Amino acid sequence: MKKMLLAALVLLTIIGTSCDKVDDLLTFYIDQEETIRIESSFPIGVVMPLSPIPVKTNSSETFKNNQTRAELVKDVSLNRLTLTIAEPNDENFDFLRSIEIYLSNEKGEETKIAYLDEVPKGVNSIELQSTNAKLDNYIKGETYTVRTRASIGKPITRDVAIKAAMRFKVTADPI
Repeated sequence: MKKMLLAALVLLTIIGTSCDKVDDLLTFYIDQEETIRIESSFPIGVVMPLSPIPVKTNSSETFKNNQTRAELVKDVSLNRLTLTIAEPNDENFDFLRSIEIYLSNEKGEETKIAYLDEVPKGVNSIELQSTNAKLDNYIKGETYTVRTRASIGKPITRDVAIKAAMRFKVTADPI
């Protein structure tokens, strides 16, 4: 009886480990980079949307390059979102109080994907907190739109360009 129990335990461990390894083999990342612009006329202390940025996904080709198709993708989530000041070079995030990033699609769906409630001072690069939202409906499509809401804490004397480096984790079923 002990041997059967031990054998069953070993078998369950192997099966559990194998499933994780299969998921790892079927997981890949999509890197996307966009530029967010904040104009010097942006109001202070008010949470306001910035201009939406349309993004072409090229998802069909990305899925094909990773030996899968959109209908086999079972999970997409934001793995990382880093904002870095691109212009002017000597600027930092001292002007920014808080920020939220949303994705929307042609169906009118919108999801908050990342945020930072308190932006640290004196830095020119920040990592946002992911909401761990399920993003299949956005990444599987041909396009999606990035929308940003920001609160400015101090006046901006010149326009600021911010590079948004997004990394999506995609897990698919085998073909």
